[in-house]
This record gives sequence, structure tokens and C-alpha cells, in this order.
Amino acid sequence: MCNNQNFHEDYLGCQGSNDKKSSLVMDGRILDGSGDMSSPLKHFTNAKKRINNIFLDIGKYIGEFSSFIDDVEKNDDETAVVDDMVRNDILASLEKVNGIKDMISRNHMKVVFFGRTSNGKSSVINAMLWDKILPSGIGHTTNCFLSIAGCNGDGKNGDDTKGYLLCGETEERRGIGSVTQLSHALSQESMSSDSQIQIFWPKTKCPLLKDDVVLVDSPGIDVSSDIDQWIDNYCLDADVFILVANAESTLMLVEKKFFHQVNEKLSKPNIFILNNRWDASASEPELMEEVRQQHLERGISFLADELKVVTKQQAKDRVFFVSAKEALQTRRNKLNGKPDNTANMAEGHQARLMEFAKFEHEFEECISQSATRTKFEYPSQRASRIIDALYSRAQWLHERSTQLIQEGNNQKMYLEGRLEDIDFKMKFITQQCKESIANLATEAERQVRRAMTDEIRCLPMLVDEFQRPFHPNHMVLRVYKSELYKHVDEGLGRNLSARCSSALQKQINKIRGEMIEMVRPLLIPDSARSPESESESSSVDAKIPGNTQQQKSVRFFRSLMRSASQQPTFDMSYDIDCASLCADFQEDVGFRFSLGFTQLMARFMGNKEARRMRLGGFAADASQIAPTPPATNYHPGLPEDHVGVHGRAEPVMAEDVLWSLTSGYFKFTQSHSTFFVVFIGMIPYVLWKAIGWRAVAFSVVSYGALYAYERLTWTSNAKEKMLKRQFVEHAGDKLNLVITFTSSNCSHQVQQELSGTFAQLCSDVEDVRNDIQDEIQVLLKRQRHFSTVQARAKTLRNKAGWLASELDSFSKAFLSAPPVYQENGTS
Repeated sequence: MCNNQNFHEDYLGCQGSNDKKSSLVMDGRILDGSGDMSSPLKHFTNAKKRINNIFLDIGKYIGEFSSFIDDVEKNDDETAVVDDMVRNDILASLEKVNGIKDMISRNHMKVVFFGRTSNGKSSVINAMLWDKILPSGIGHTTNCFLSIAGCNGDGKNGDDTKGYLLCGETEERRGIGSVTQLSHALSQESMSSDSQIQIFWPKTKCPLLKDDVVLVDSPGIDVSSDIDQWIDNYCLDADVFILVANAESTLMLVEKKFFHQVNEKLSKPNIFILNNRWDASASEPELMEEVRQQHLERGISFLADELKVVTKQQAKDRVFFVSAKEALQTRRNKLNGKPDNTANMAEGHQARLMEFAKFEHEFEECISQSATRTKFEYPSQRASRIIDALYSRAQWLHERSTQLIQEGNNQKMYLEGRLEDIDFKMKFITQQCKESIANLATEAERQVRRAMTDEIRCLPMLVDEFQRPFHPNHMVLRVYKSELYKHVDEGLGRNLSARCSSALQKQINKIRGEMIEMVRPLLIPDSARSPESESESSSVDAKIPGNTQQQKSVRFFRSLMRSASQQPTFDMSYDIDCASLCADFQEDVGFRFSLGFTQLMARFMGNKEARRMRLGGFAADASQIAPTPPATNYHPGLPEDHVGVHGRAEPVMAEDVLWSLTSGYFKFTQSHSTFFVVFIGMIPYVLWKAIGWRAVAFSVVSYGALYAYERLTWTSNAKEKMLKRQFVEHAGDKLNLVITFTSSNCSHQVQQELSGTFAQLCSDVEDVRNDIQDEIQVLLKRQRHFSTVQARAKTLRNKAGWLASELDSFSKAFLSAPPVYQENGTS
């Protein structure tokens, strides 16, 4: 870009043709006195549009991220893929982005004009607006700050196409015509110097306002001492400062002091020095160059040496010599379609017009670059940090979900392996437990059978232990027998329990413990076992890796062990029920003379069962012998075998008597009654042969004496002994018949007890299998959830990468290097 001296020399070289509008071609762009040129402000506009679109995408992205977090938390379980920190980061990022979006949408390029009173600040702004909007003239004119921004001119209030203004904090719109009344120092309604009037001028009437430029006119810096407040209120967010100086004088200390204060509060502000009223130099053409060089050197020295905001080489392009009055007149004529009236303009006006256009171009390039960096660099950097943080979060979620998927697959494989192991081992355990139960049941039956046989042999001693008052009365006998039955029941049960129950209980506990130990590996996995005792719950819990199913298995197994240890002792029921078993017992406690005919016949022939034994013994199966029904009427004097069902004696058949007599003499039996009768019968014969009738008399006397002795000794004790002896014989026969039944019943009880324990263990194993299957289903559901999280996190990560590349592209395009403008104004 050429400096002012080169520009002046080029202008002098093209002064030859006054009949044509002078023009200057510079860097491919056409600059003429009308100010028609390609605007570099498009750079800021394009940057603002681009970054707004980026932040719009960032806002949508964060909204999508937030929705994703909500979905994850809604379907999340104890695994907790996301935590409160992630959610808070997302909400904070969304709030930051919305704040940055609002700030960017309000951002504009702000240019503040300062200078002493009557230096032409308002005239310069009018020339840039191509119309006389602000009050201008000699003396102190502008009394307050005037902010000029563009409006769309939509005509909603009828005067928008002509512009409007807002005064103070009110939203009431007023016409442009009232700006002179409110801002002119000579007006009675003029506002204070620290107040501001906002003027909105249609963008269609001023190309400069189309690109978000706000021009701020200020009162003269020499009319107020409250400069610091001005700087704080209107200068801290300014992008460019225009110092409008009077070319007829020089830079004053008040102007330098003001910008020194600005430089202290802002870091290297962008300052342009505009030497206005340069048309006065035409009256002294011989000194024009010297004065110009003097102003240029002082301006360069002020910018480079005093303020140190630019280098000396850069400062040459920050000092301009213009005539705002001529520029405004020329532009208003062009805007109204009138020809240029150069008759009343001083010599060299065309060069001054082009200098004004060049100033606008340089100012636009500077403000575009400065505003783009100051307005968008920090937001883009903050956005980059936000995107980087969100990218890290998305990457973490992707890695976390990937890790959880892998852990879920490993856990699923482990659980499926456990199911297969449980099914395989349960077949072996079931077979082994059934064999153990069957063996113990057989052993229990054998032990009970042997113990019961021994107890039947000892039944007389058990009956002799029974001591109760005895009387042959029928009612007393009924109570006596009832208590005798109860005594025998309790005694047999007690003796059998002492002989069998304790040993069987030990064997049952042993087999139960073996079954629990075999099932234990199926209820609790190896990884969850503790080397300490199962009762030490803390040590077990400490070694369980955070697995819900394993914890449940350990707690379940511990409960099973406690229930097994607290299970009541197995109480075997022998269920003899002597009262029912001996219900047909009929005692015979009447007097029976031992040498009576009936007794002799009974002893000689034996009872009915003895006769049957002589005829060939019992039937093949003792259980086939029907029990003798109880007699309803008892007749003393008749033997038990000859008492009928209705209380009548059974008749003795002749063939039975003959056969018994014959067999009694010729066959050897176990009945000692036969030998005794034969011996007694031979005594009288021997005595008769030896001594005759004396022997007969002796026999008769002896017989009578024996009868009298037995009759006298037939007391209640003898009757009780007779009853007990009869009961022992009867109960022994009955108990022999139920040995098999009782032993089988005990065997069944043992089998049922162990089968119940094994069934409970099988139920517990099935519960574990169901828990494992349920956990597999939960794992499958979680795997699907994690896969969705993984896919969406990957998408969000890629979007974050794309947004980061967009921000990087924006920085390279708008923040790194100055743009190169084409003739159409695009960058």
C-alpha cells in the first residue's frame, strides 16, 4: 500500500485533464472523489456471520449433547456411565455459549471521533454518512455524544426510512430533525456533555452502516474536564479512534493529553489523525508541501514516539489531509443526482476528495482487522476451549462405554460358563447324593430291624418294670392295660431311639454336610470365596469384586449355612402304637389248677398253634395268619385257644384228640407238659403195684393238698404276673409281625429327611441359575445401552472435531492474516 507522499505525487501526475473526473487506480481498486470503493468492512461482516453460524452449530451440538446425557442417565443403572460432573460441564458450556452468542450478536465496529471544538468532527461524520445529519458549524456545536448506527428501514413506524433517534433510557422514537435541537450547544433543550443520543440511519443511504459500523461523535475535548468518565463510558469498547485535527493549526496539548489517557486504559489503541480543512492550503500553494510535511512528522512522532501504538512506517498511513466540507458537498450532489459543482471549491479539491476516500479505505481496513480480532478472537478461543472440553468428554464417554462393553462381554462369558458348569456338575452331584441317601436308608432299615428284634427279646424285662396298682376288676384292668400299653410304647421308643437315633443323626449330618460341600461351589464362585470362616462376613465381603451376582451368591450361601447349622435334630418316629397293635389282647386271670383235666389236656396237646406246628409248622408267611379277634364275652375256666368269637368254647374235634394223643406218644416235641402228664399218670400205677391202696390214698391226699396250695396262692400278684406273661407272649408275636413295617418306615423317614435337604439344595442351585440368567439378560440390555452410548459418543466426538476444525478455519481466515480483497469486495 502506498503512503501519503506517493499518493500526492500520483495525484499530481494525473492533473492534466480537468475535463474528466480524476481517478486513481490503487492495488486493483478504484478510488475517486465520490468515495465509491470496495469496502474492506465485508471482512468483519463475513467474520461475524461465519462465527454466528459456528456458534449456532455449537449451541445445537451442546443441546444434542445434553439430550444425550439425559437419555444416558434415564437408562443408566448402578454402573453410572455419566456423573454429575459431566452434566454440570454440559450445562456450564451451554450457558457460556449462549452468553457468547448474545455478545457476538450485539458486537459491532465502533469508531469514536475526538478533537477540539470546531475541528470538524461532525462534518467528517456527515461526509462519511453522505448526508448532513449531525449539526455542524462554527463555534461549539455538539454538546453531547451522538451514536450513529444503521437501521433496516422497515417503515414500521412510518419514519424508519428517514431514520430515528432514541434519547436517554426511553424507548420513544423521535425524528432525525430533533437531533439538532437535542445536541446543539446553542439549543435550550441541549443535553449534558456526558449523555448520549442514539441515532439510527437507514443502511440503504450509507454503505458504511451496512457492515455493523457505529460512529460516535463527541463534544470537544477542550470543553470538559471529565475526560476519564468519557473514556470509561464510551471508549473502552471502541475499535478505532479518529483524532480530527485542524490543519490550519497543529496538534495541541489537550488533544495529546486525552489520547495519552486513552493509551493508559487501552492496550495500543488504533488511532487515525485526520487533518481537516486542508482546503485552506490552496491559498498558499508555495507552503503547502512544507506545512503538510510538518503536520505529517508531528503526527508520526505523536503516534510512534509518544503513544507508541504503531511504528513510524505504519504511522505514515495513519495521518491524512482532507476537507470534510468538500467531501460532504460532492457526495450529497452525487446522492441527489446533481453534477459536481467545483466552481466554489479551492484548487486541488480532487486530490483532497481522493485523500478522504483513501482515509476511509485505510480506516475501514484497520477497523475491520481490529474489530475482527478484538470482537471475535476471544470468543473463538473460548469456544475452542469449550469444544476441546466437550471433545474430551465425548472421547471419555466413548472409551468408558467401550470399556463397559468389554467388561460386560467378559462377565457374560463368565456367567454362561458358570451355567454350563452348574448343569454338568449337578448331574454328577445328583447321582452321588441319591446313592448316599439310598445306602443310608438301607443301613437305617437294618439297624432298626436289629434293634427291634433285640428289644422284643427284652420285652419281659420292660413289662416287669411296669408297676401299677392291679385288681382283676374289669374296669381296673382296662385302665391297667392302657397304662401298660403306654409304658411299652414309651419304653420301646426310648430304647430304639437310644440304640438307633443318635447314630443315624450323625450319619444324616455327615451326608447333609457332604451334600452342602458338593453344592457349595455351584452356589458361590471361586473368585468370591474367602479363606476365612464363612461366619466372618466382613472378610468375605472385602474379597468380593464389585459383582452383584457374586455378592448375592455369598449372602445366599451364608444364609444356607446358618439355616443348616440351626436346623433342629432329626427326630425319628418309630410309630409302634402298642395300644392298636394289641387291641385284640384278652387276658385270662381266672384260677386254673395245674393238674386239672383241662390244663392237663392243654399241656398234653398244646394250644392250637402248637398243634399246627406238629402238623407241619406255620404258614410260609407269618403275615398271612389272621389275628384272633377279641372276644366280647369272657368265660373263666376256658383256655384262651378255646374261647370263640362270641365267648363260647370251641369244640375239640375227636380226630384232633386222637391224633394228638397218638402223636404225643410217638413224636418228640418241645412241649414238656406231655412228659409231666405221663410221669404223674405212672406214679399211682407204680405205687399201686408197690404198696396198693395206700399209694392211691397218698396220691389223692397229695392231689388235694396241691390243689389247696395253688388255690391259696392264687393272689392278685399271681394274677398280675399271669397277665404280664400273657401280654409278653401276645405282644411279642404282634411286634414280630411289624418289624419289617417299622424298619421300612424309619428307612423312609431317613430318606425323606435327606431328600428334603437335597431338594432344598437343588432349589437353591436353581435360584442361583435363575439369578445368573436374569443377570445375563440385564447384561444384554446394558450391552445394548452401552453400544448406543458408544455410537452416539463417537458421533458427538466427531462433531466436536468438526466444530474445532471450523473454529480453526475461522481463525486462519479472519484472525491470522489480513484478507486480500478483490474488486467485488469479497475476501
